[in-house]
Formats: sequence, structure tokens, C-alpha cells
Amino acid sequence: MWLWGAMCADGQVPAGAFHGSTTVVRLAALTGASSLDGRLEELRGRAVLIATKDQLTAALALIELDGVARRIVLCPPDLAAAYFPGVIETAGADAWVRDDAVPEENGAGLGVEVKAQPALVATSVKRQRSHETEWILLTSGTTGAPKLVLHTLGTLTSVILYQRARQPAASNAPVWSTFYDIRRYGGLQIFLRAALRGGSLVLSDPKESITDFLARASAAGITHISGTPSHWRRALMSGAAATIAPTYVRLSGEIADQAILDNLKLAYPGTGVAHAFASTEAGVAFEVGDGLAGFPATLVGAAGGPVELKVADGTLQIRSGGNALRYLGEQFAPIRGADGFVDTGDRVDLRVGRYHFMGRAGGVINVGGLKVHPEEVEAVINAIPWVRMSLVKARRNPITGAVVTAEVVLADETDVAGERPQGAELTREIIEACRRGLPAHKVPAMVRIVPSLEVSAAGKLVRPSA
Repeated sequence: MWLWGAMCADGQVPAGAFHGSTTVVRLAALTGASSLDGRLEELRGRAVLIATKDQLTAALALIELDGVARRIVLCPPDLAAAYFPGVIETAGADAWVRDDAVPEENGAGLGVEVKAQPALVATSVKRQRSHETEWILLTSGTTGAPKLVLHTLGTLTSVILYQRARQPAASNAPVWSTFYDIRRYGGLQIFLRAALRGGSLVLSDPKESITDFLARASAAGITHISGTPSHWRRALMSGAAATIAPTYVRLSGEIADQAILDNLKLAYPGTGVAHAFASTEAGVAFEVGDGLAGFPATLVGAAGGPVELKVADGTLQIRSGGNALRYLGEQFAPIRGADGFVDTGDRVDLRVGRYHFMGRAGGVINVGGLKVHPEEVEAVINAIPWVRMSLVKARRNPITGAVVTAEVVLADETDVAGERPQGAELTREIIEACRRGLPAHKVPAMVRIVPSLEVSAAGKLVRPSA
């Protein structure tokens, strides 16, 4: 499969458009123009780093380079300069595409440099497929050098194409938007959904406020929008969530607890709200749209679909055509086990016919030998009506080794029915709610009210490193 060819599979050029923060590019214009300064042929057969700050520029380069480059490497815009040499060496890159916002020295040693821009330049170059392009994604860990994960367009679109083949063609193509950056797996999935369904995509801009982004998305008439639970909590806190009127809201990237699902249903009555699970290595596992946290146990062991799930040693494992092929770099273990399953490292717990996510296997707090998953405590705190979001972490203790603490951001008082407790009474109420819903060792020893919580460039709560 070739991305541009798949976009034009019915013999028609795509009718959609990609919306950047200041520029809109209609995809049909790509038939006789290029964002790569007319130098696409110089990149044929090369391993090309895409390193631009601007998302729209990166999106256009992806469409142009698939089927032309031997390998494309998607560098997220926040990739530290210190990591560029390692990424270049591991990926075997010999060319790069950059914009003016990325320093020239980041690409030291690369043979070919092409400056990209969202403005298209007329070109006589014909787009001809000559390579099965490898797509390299970087993992989004909060510390340390990222791993490089090898996909193809086939693995990245496995579930998308399966779903498309079983859904009737819509009379109007969707207008997608996403808080994610498309150079990360979650955002890339939305980019590919929009491109392959002939729809449009409104891209976010890290320099833009949530209010301005949602206003721009509304002006473009978005129908489908995706983000992490943390993205959505911040949108609800901003007061700008009512700016848009989507028909479909999607959450992924973090655990979607019942509180955020309920709050989104209140914010968008009559709208489909779904949460999905996916990872860079394992691909897309499932999408759940029944309004409940977790996922039905019937999905585990089910046959006949594009994805197989199993739970082994308490963690979710996935086997599908969407699994990544391997890591680049000989120091890493294989992504897939001997049976072909990818261990996600996400712990799940079966309760009354439904699996609930507990958190990452490596993120456990050890309280006197008893395990505490921060996300489990956060779900209880977030369910309190006057709480918008929370972060649970460990604090050292000379007796138990660690105790649980929590930082809490409150919802706006105008969004909460009844009178909210104040001061010390407020923190006592939070602790009491935890005592009612959790074993004693999981109850926070201290609760601190904070104005905000740090969210990473990937849209996830920034958690302390182990």
C-alpha cells in the first residue's frame, strides 16, 4: 500500500484539507505541487528524518515521502538536541527535512537537507512509488533516550482499513481534530484516519491556548476529535469545551476513568464518547463506546477480528497485524514474544465481567510491601464531583518505605452542584472518600490542592521517574 495511492483509491484526488494554525492546505493541491521545494526526487531511496516544529509541514512531508523514501523517521518537535546524533545513527539516516524553527546543527552529518514549508510550490515531479517505506516512530518516555520503533504503513493502518471495509461509506467525510501531535502514535493514527477516509484534519499548535485551538476547530466544523484524558480535563477546566459540537469524542493514551467519561457525556450530550487502547509497539487493541471505564472481558480470547487479546501475569498482551515489527538497535529485546504477542506492561484487573486498567507495571508504589497503582487512587479522587484531575505519587517514609500522596486540581465552583468544602475540611473530605473506596495502604497520607498539574508534550500527566 502507498499512502497517496490509497488516498486516491477511487480515482479521485482527496477532497479534504489539513488546517494548520495559520495555513490551510487542500489535499487536491498536492497533485501538482510540493511542500519540499521541488526536491522530492533527491530524497528517493533515502532514510529521511522529518524534523520540523510545524505539524502541517510534517503532515505534508509524510504524504509526499511515503513510497519514495526508503525510511522516514518521525521526530517529535520536543526531541532534545542531545538525542539527534543517536537517532540519526540508529536510524541510518542520510537526509532530513526541516523547517526554519529546527537548528541546522541538529542534522550534523546528514548528506542531504531539504527545507520544508506548508506553502506549496508548483512542481512537474510525478509521484511514483518506488519503495515500501519503513516508518520509524520514537517512544514517548518521560526520561532517557527514546527507543526507535519500526512500522510500515500496513502495520499502522491495519485496524483502520479493517474498520473502513466494514463500515458504510459516509455521505460526508469526517472533519477530524486532535490535541495530539501527529508524530506520536496516537496522533499519527488520527492523521491516517483523516487521510485515508478523504476527510479533513485540524492540527493543534503547542503555542496556542486550548481556547484558541478549540475556536479554530469549531470554525473548521470538526465532527471528530481525539485526545488523552489529561487533554480533555484541561479542556473542561478551560471553559472552552462548549465551543465545539462534535459527533464523536475519543480518548486514548492514558487510563480513561469513569469520572472523565461521565464529564464528557455531560459536556456533549448525544455525542458518541469512546476510549481506545493503543501503544507504539503493540498498535491499536480496541475501542470501547459503552460509556464505562475498562473493557468487556469478552474481548479477551475472542477470535475472528483483526486483534487478539490475552491477559498473562496480570498484564494485557496484544497480537495483530498492527504490532510493530521491531526496535532499531541490537541492544533491545524483541517486541513480540515467541507466541507473537506484545506485552504492553499495562496491568489489568478483572471485576464482574470487565477488565479495569490498574497502571503500568513499572509505576507501582511499594507501601510496606503492598502494591499501590497511582491510577487506581486517582480514579477514586477524580470521581469526587469537585475534583477535576489528580496526580498520586510516593513520598519516602522511614517505616513503610513509602506512603501515598496526592496533588489535586479542583473543578470550577460554577461546575459543581452544592457547596464545596474549604481549607482543611476539603482535604479531609478527599481522604475520607479514599478511605471509603480503597484499602488502608492505598489511602493518601497527604493531599495538596494545586492550581495545575504538568502535562507532557504527549498529553500525559508527568509522573515522577522511578
